This record gives sequence, structure tokens and C-alpha cells, in this order.
Amino acid sequence: MLEFSQMVLRLVIALALGAIIGLERELVGKEAGTRTAMLVAGGSCLFTLVSFILPDLFGVNQSEAGVLSDRVISNIVVGIGFLGAGIILKTGERVHGLTTAAVVWATAAIGVLVGLGLIKFAFVSALLISGPLYLLRKIKFYERIRPDKVAE
Repeated sequence: MLEFSQMVLRLVIALALGAIIGLERELVGKEAGTRTAMLVAGGSCLFTLVSFILPDLFGVNQSEAGVLSDRVISNIVVGIGFLGAGIILKTGERVHGLTTAAVVWATAAIGVLVGLGLIKFAFVSALLISGPLYLLRKIKFYERIRPDKVAE
């Protein structure tokens, strides 16, 4: 079973990585910014940690423990999908919030990775997710390709 300090450290890392991802959304004035991304990553990390703790608390064997972890993680994916669906709005011919919803969904995956203890991969994933979001907004090439999306 994980030590208390290990669980706290994983939660802190998940919150920090969520903040990194949410910062891009925050800088462009989207509703789901830093705080939301921190909560999504932190909550996903907590649920993942719980999926590891429960079998030890109730004396469940390893095969049942794996099924429990799989179920918890799959329900995080579904639950965050519903949260993301609430962010997406369609007005006329335009769809708003799709990128923000995708960021929330990806942020949950980062939280799961941290909860699983895959810290290095979570860190690299956070950079690979947030970096292009920021850069594409700054590159003039993007404006020529998608002039309708620049003001978004």
C-alpha cells in the first residue's frame, strides 16, 4: 500500500500539472482555466489512488483489485466526458468550447497518470498538450489557415 506521503506528493504533482495545462485556457479567458484543470487533474488522481487503496482495505485479491482499478479509471473517462459535454455550446453554425472540453478530458488523463505513479510520462504529456495549444495561438501561420478561429 502507498504511504501517506506518497499519496500527498502525487496529489500535489497532479494539481501542479493541471495548473500548467489550465494556464493556457486561463490566459485566453476561457471559463475552464487553471482552477478547473487543477481540480480535474487532482480529482482524477484521487480516484485513481482510491482504486489502489480499496483492495488493501477490504482484503481483495490481486485479480479483483485490477478489475476495480480498471472500472474506476474507465468511469473517470466517462464522467469527465459528461463534464466536457457541458462546456460545448453550438450557436448557429459555430461550436464553442470544444477545445476547452478536450483540454479538460486530457487533464483528467494526466491526473490518472500521476495517480498511477507515471510521473515522468504525466509531466511530458502535460507539456506536449499545453505547449501546442499556446504556440498555435501565437503562430501567424495558424491565422492564415484558420482565420475564423483566431478570435476564439
